[in-house]
Amino acid sequence: MAAPARRYACQECGATSTKWAGRCEACGAWNSILEEIPREPAPRGLGRRAGRRLELVAMQGTDPEPPRLTTGIAEFDRAVGGGLVRGSAVLISGDPGIGKSTLALQAAAGLAGAGMACIFISGEESVEQVRLRARRLGLAEAAVRLAAATSVRDILTSLDDPGGAEVVVIDSIQTMYVDSLDSAPGTVAQVRTSAHELIHFAKRRGTVLLLVGHVTKEGLIAGPRVLEHMVDTVLYFEGERSHQFRILRAVKNRYGATDEIGVFAMTDRGLDEVPNPSALFLGERDRDECGAAVFAGIEGSRPMLVEIQALVAPSPLATPRRAVVGWDSGRLAMVMAVLDARCGLALGGNDVYLNVAGGLRIFEPAADAAVAAALISSVTGVPLPATTVVFGEIGLSGEVRQVSQTDLRLKEAAKLGFTKALMPRRRRADESNRAAPLAVHEIARLRDLVALLGDGS
Repeated sequence: MAAPARRYACQECGATSTKWAGRCEACGAWNSILEEIPREPAPRGLGRRAGRRLELVAMQGTDPEPPRLTTGIAEFDRAVGGGLVRGSAVLISGDPGIGKSTLALQAAAGLAGAGMACIFISGEESVEQVRLRARRLGLAEAAVRLAAATSVRDILTSLDDPGGAEVVVIDSIQTMYVDSLDSAPGTVAQVRTSAHELIHFAKRRGTVLLLVGHVTKEGLIAGPRVLEHMVDTVLYFEGERSHQFRILRAVKNRYGATDEIGVFAMTDRGLDEVPNPSALFLGERDRDECGAAVFAGIEGSRPMLVEIQALVAPSPLATPRRAVVGWDSGRLAMVMAVLDARCGLALGGNDVYLNVAGGLRIFEPAADAAVAAALISSVTGVPLPATTVVFGEIGLSGEVRQVSQTDLRLKEAAKLGFTKALMPRRRRADESNRAAPLAVHEIARLRDLVALLGDGS
């Protein structure tokens, strides 16, 4: 019998080749290609049996929708769409030390407190180390069973009992291995196969599966990209390790809205919920400041106000610096180009620093107008009033375009004591008959915003 052909796989993107190379041709990663021995194909001929016939059912079923399992952590339940669905697989990923294991343990303890049978399996820590973490978090009395294991075969054998676990936490998926493969834990084949076996068990038994996953230095989930497609929900834990705020963002959710977020504060007792993130992000804003603007944004279904800070300073360098934290640097370059070409503001020769206060990362194009307002305020030295919010998308011709959910943004701003909003001009068909909760100043062109800030209004 001929020996199986050698196969090499990139541990970053999953691309395969027949020979080893120092650099992956697909993703460009260095020293990421390892050898993997493929499994022998199933025998053909007389030993091959036919598949079973599937039972087809109608689209409209008679079974009631099963209730969601709530952890008691409102911000976590919001991010997953109102609670966990039985038989679902949830991947929690984030940078090292960001709080993934802490969040998973707190969620398991909350579910156990609601009467669910929960098991926490750690492949990175011993049972005593998990207990130390639980005591620090005040969860020493939680009815969560613990185990330290990395073999998927042993885990499935232990879980596959009648009346077994209803919730299983695996920390982390990169430490799991299947003994039928010769590659090391953490490789593409091991991560893919381990996740497949665990997810198949969860679907078959109706068990909620929480997988903790690491990310690479580029911010991507370590292992094959297919792992994100295998699970039902992908949660990214964002934030700086030196900063107390943490953002749990749902980038994929088969049972709820995407881009929904939960906000937490890291304390010595674990992760605390932040029920009103807008008030927290704006807590230190108590006076008018040059180069600062409050943006009324939407994160998932939640309105959120955050301060955007800009600093424009003369540059001694031939190539001025551009430093951006919490926003897209390419979009900043676009806004600066529009201010230069359409409004006559010469920003190209200056150093420009932009920061989203609180550690939040903004992806909405509606933040264009707030960024422009902060830049204009920094250049002119005229502060925006502390009770004014700004939002709107900027086009390349200098127009300020409409954004969605305007009323929700205005209501959140009025609730926090803001009295004025600088926003795009609304179409007559979209205007509400209700009185606006705060004074609205509509802006059609970006130069109108420049003129408004130039006279100190």
